[in-house]
Amino acid sequence: MAGNSQRRGAMRRSGTKKGATVGSGGQRRAKLAGRGPTPKATERPHHPAARKERAAKKRAAAGRSTTKATGARRSQASILMGRNPIVEALRANIPATGLYVQSKADADDRWREALRIAVSRGIPIMEVPRTELDRMTDGGVHQGLVLTVPEYDYADLPSLTDGSLVIVLDGVTDPRNLGAIARSAAAFGADGIVVPTRRSVGVTASAWKASAGALSRIPVAQVTNTTRTLQELQESGFTVVGLTADADVDLAALPLDVLADPVVLVVGAEGAGLSRLVAQTCDWRVRIPMAGGNESLNASVAAGIVLQAVFAARA
Repeated sequence: MAGNSQRRGAMRRSGTKKGATVGSGGQRRAKLAGRGPTPKATERPHHPAARKERAAKKRAAAGRSTTKATGARRSQASILMGRNPIVEALRANIPATGLYVQSKADADDRWREALRIAVSRGIPIMEVPRTELDRMTDGGVHQGLVLTVPEYDYADLPSLTDGSLVIVLDGVTDPRNLGAIARSAAAFGADGIVVPTRRSVGVTASAWKASAGALSRIPVAQVTNTTRTLQELQESGFTVVGLTADADVDLAALPLDVLADPVVLVVGAEGAGLSRLVAQTCDWRVRIPMAGGNESLNASVAAGIVLQAVFAARA
C-alpha cells in the first residue's frame, strides 16, 4: 500500500497522468511550421470564384479563336442561309459582306452559281467547318451556305419630306412585307418608307431578298414615335391617309386631289390594322372594297393597291 501511495505522489509531482501521451521530443516541429498567407479565392482550384474565372477565360479564348478562324464581324446585322435564298439574293444584287462556305460540302448548280456571283461581285468567300455555320445560324438549315448582310444605314426623316409620297408602316413585323412594299414603292414612285424602332420590322437580309434590290433605291427611315412622326409630316404639308378595314370611305371615293398632293400612306398589320392613336391622327381613313367573306389583305398587297391608285391620280 505504501508503495502505491508513493507512486501516485510521484505522478502528481511530475504533472503526468496515467495514459498520457509522451511528447515527440521536437520530431514533429517541422509539421507545425507556417504555410504562408491564405491563397486568393481565384487561386484555389475548387473555389467558385476560381471556376468562374476559368470559364470566363475559356469563353474569351473561344471567341478569339472563332474570330481568327472565320474573320466574322460582330457588327453584321443579319444573315441569309440556304442555297436557294442566297442565290436569289445574289441575283437581286443585295449588299453582302461575306459568303461563308462549308468545307467538304456537296456542290450543286446553286452552290456553284452562288460562288460565281460572289466572285464576280468581289464578295469575300470564307471556307469554314459546318460547326461554325451551325453556330452562326443557331442550328438553322443552312445547306452549307451563309451570306452576311451589313447593317442598314437608315435615312433621316427630314430627307423624306422633300418628296410627295411617303409610306408609314404601323405594327408590320414581317420583313418579307417590308421587302414587297419596297418593290411596290419603287415601281410607283414613292419617296421613302418609315418604320418604328420598336415592335416593327427592320431592314434585314430577308427584307433585302423580298425587295429584289428595291431597298437599294427606296430609303427607309426609323422613328421612335409613329404618331408624332405623322403629326410632323402633317405640319410639313402632307395629308395622312390610313388604310383600315373598318373605315367608312372606299379608296375609290377618296378625292383625287388628296392623292395628287403630298400624301402619307399608313399601312397597318394584317388583321390588327392601325393602332388607336395612329388611326386618330390620320386625316382620312379608307378601306379597299373586297368580296364578302374576306376580312383583310396582306399588308404588302394593300400597299401595292393604294400606291397604284396614287400613281394613277398623278398620271
